[in-house]
Amino acid sequence: MNPVKIGLLGLGTVGGGTATVLKRNAEEISRRVGRDIVVSHVATLDLDRVDELGLNHGIKATQEAADVVNDPDIDIVVELIGGYSPAKELVLQAIENGKHIVTANKALIAMHGNEIFAKAQEKGVMVAFEAAVAGGIPIIKAMREGLSANHIEWLAGIINGTGNFILTEMRDKGRDFADVLAEAQALGYAEADPTFDIEGIDAAHKLSILSSLAYGIPLQFDKTYTEGISNITPEDVEYASELGYRIKHLGIARRTTQGIEQRVHPTMIPERRLIANVDGVMNAVLVQGDAVGPTLYYGAGAGDEPTASAVVADIIDVARALTADPNNRVPHLAFQPDLLADTPILPMSNIQTAFYLRICAEDKPGVLAEMTKILGDRNISIEAIIQKEPNDDKATIIMLTHIVREGDMDDAIETLEALDIVCGKITRIRVESLG
Repeated sequence: MNPVKIGLLGLGTVGGGTATVLKRNAEEISRRVGRDIVVSHVATLDLDRVDELGLNHGIKATQEAADVVNDPDIDIVVELIGGYSPAKELVLQAIENGKHIVTANKALIAMHGNEIFAKAQEKGVMVAFEAAVAGGIPIIKAMREGLSANHIEWLAGIINGTGNFILTEMRDKGRDFADVLAEAQALGYAEADPTFDIEGIDAAHKLSILSSLAYGIPLQFDKTYTEGISNITPEDVEYASELGYRIKHLGIARRTTQGIEQRVHPTMIPERRLIANVDGVMNAVLVQGDAVGPTLYYGAGAGDEPTASAVVADIIDVARALTADPNNRVPHLAFQPDLLADTPILPMSNIQTAFYLRICAEDKPGVLAEMTKILGDRNISIEAIIQKEPNDDKATIIMLTHIVREGDMDDAIETLEALDIVCGKITRIRVESLG
């Protein structure tokens, strides 16, 4: 059979890794697919990269991505330039030209996936995006196929390695957030502008994709609650440990009778949970299915060859299915496109979870009783209380609550912060048992 011809958009970290894996493992890949897969045309602003990667034998190279998209010989366009634009325009043009798409671009899928998938459905082509979530971990494959017999009850993921590295260093070495962030930038884990990583936007892109796959709903990144880790202090990390918990920056999706929870925020989880022990830049996703129970997917969430592993696996899947009836292919979002549900995404005020509260208050009689009455009036019960040694007539009070509706906790915190006996803002971190 004729080889499958690939057009690569971008030869950066992931693009270079993809070219390297395709070249190094060409024989093994051919045995899996039943035909050769060859890189035929590449677009890169740095044309010297073509020689660096050993791609200069019979391969067309250009600085114009449109040349690749419009090349009639290309079967699969692999988009690895990232961002919203011009990636969106290039992908839509490639689909219009009848080409299949492989992408690692989580922002593109989260923001414009509904439009892209509709266009692909119209043109009868495939869009594969395994590398868009959790790097080399095959979580998309697991959600779309391996767990397709299950009602997914909930999923929780450490899906940003930068945030996980920062929280791990804070826990293990007692370091401040800003100090660890600077090191993460020096090591290349965080960008010069780390906003997407530390404020949860990157994780929210990925969570919106996982939630759609889990529950058969359209992609709704704009409805994902997003909270970062920049306000987490070494004290919070230490107090969490005293209570038997670890703080992780989680993306959580859960099916309830009212709708779908879709949220990214710092979360305290019991230290005995496997996912609580995922450290450094590693990623992990825990999925609870009604038939299979809990399953955990762990591995490298970024890097050239780990991510390339997922990109090339998608290329192989697409190559295998090139001659298949489009109606027999696995749907992009796991469910048939005309059967996606309109289940609402719940506002945060309606979600139910337990809470950790850190309160600075005056050290005098009756303070604790006044605060617990405010909580009790809102049906918020306390699981544990720790009071630290007073300093300058101020005491730090740590409370762990039972599960409560977030709207009630919002009201309670507002009332507590208005008290003269409470100094400053109350720190709260949501608590999940993941049991």
